[in-house]
Amino acid sequence: MFNKHDISKDRFMLDGKFATKGYDWWWHSFTGINEETGEEKAFFIEYFTCNPGLGGKKPILGQDPANKAAKSLPTYLMVKAGCWGRDAKQIHRFFGWDNVKIDTGRAFSIEADDCYASEYLLKGSVNVSADDAAKHPEYMCDAGSMNWELAVDKKVAFNVGYGTSDALCAAKAFEMYWHAEGMKTAFEGKVVLDGVSYKVSPETCYGYADKNWGSNFTSPWVWLSSNDLTSRLSGKRLENSVFDIGGGRPKVYFVPIERKLLGAFWHEGKCFEYNFSKLWAPSATRFKCEETGDRIVWKVVQENSTSLMKTYVTCKKEDMLFINYESPDGEKRYKRLWNGGNGIGRIKLYKKVRGNGASAGKAASKYRLELIDDIDVGHIGCEYGEYSE
Repeated sequence: MFNKHDISKDRFMLDGKFATKGYDWWWHSFTGINEETGEEKAFFIEYFTCNPGLGGKKPILGQDPANKAAKSLPTYLMVKAGCWGRDAKQIHRFFGWDNVKIDTGRAFSIEADDCYASEYLLKGSVNVSADDAAKHPEYMCDAGSMNWELAVDKKVAFNVGYGTSDALCAAKAFEMYWHAEGMKTAFEGKVVLDGVSYKVSPETCYGYADKNWGSNFTSPWVWLSSNDLTSRLSGKRLENSVFDIGGGRPKVYFVPIERKLLGAFWHEGKCFEYNFSKLWAPSATRFKCEETGDRIVWKVVQENSTSLMKTYVTCKKEDMLFINYESPDGEKRYKRLWNGGNGIGRIKLYKKVRGNGASAGKAASKYRLELIDDIDVGHIGCEYGEYSE
């Protein structure tokens, strides 16, 4: 059962060796409605922290040539906000650690100037001029302005369990950790992007909230999630459903585990999980991500002893952006990390049923598949990238 809320896993994780070589971020994505035209716009807001143990009055940006020459590692709170679509953009605002207030207890909150994030509320603003964006590539961002105030209600969690256990978190065993406290989240409030106002409502936001932390980023990097699901079998919207897939190539104590994804599907209140870290409930994953002329395509097959899930997703490149991060060691390894929020796709979910005379001790090939649901999916958050080590 993965739908177990645990806000302690959303707490600030940059202690021990992660304090001087670590990142921790809280990610939120959702859809808003243009208050004048009624058109949809997909947004993201992220509060990204890096190397607090090295911090001071001013943020240090790792891509600044002077900092590179001095071998100064990055240290800051970065507030990242933006949108997807044909005018996709990411806008960054940086704070030195002396100007950041953070709750290091069980329930997280982080604040700097007018930017604030907690389990239940998001507020903030970013504003970068075209001149500054051009003159400062170390900002790793586009020009634009955005401000927001949103109530947050995290409905369904993807708690990956053992992989984020207290013991493994304390040991800093993984290079990159993941917890989705709100893989289905209801947002409510307002966003203003470049002077245009958008209303965000629980019924139409298709919201998502998670966090990642660690010392480096996985490669390949895969993420797919949505709660905009409609059954082809019944023709009805699935109001109590959401899926989430993420991972790529996790490293445990610097040892890579090749091509592993974590997957969860909350299907009308029933749990289907594909989690390689749960050795007592083995699962298998096959996936392929590819770039065509105008799209990014994801094909994922996940199975365990009782079910199988086939996921197919596409997203137009023109609706996506190359999302920018630098690692705590100051390297910007990803040059083409595709990131979008307007993906579309289809999921087929099957139950495994023992076939003619198959016994519990025989191979999984003796199972036959019985279709549980065939689902059209919209508003998919999606990500894919790889870099050479």
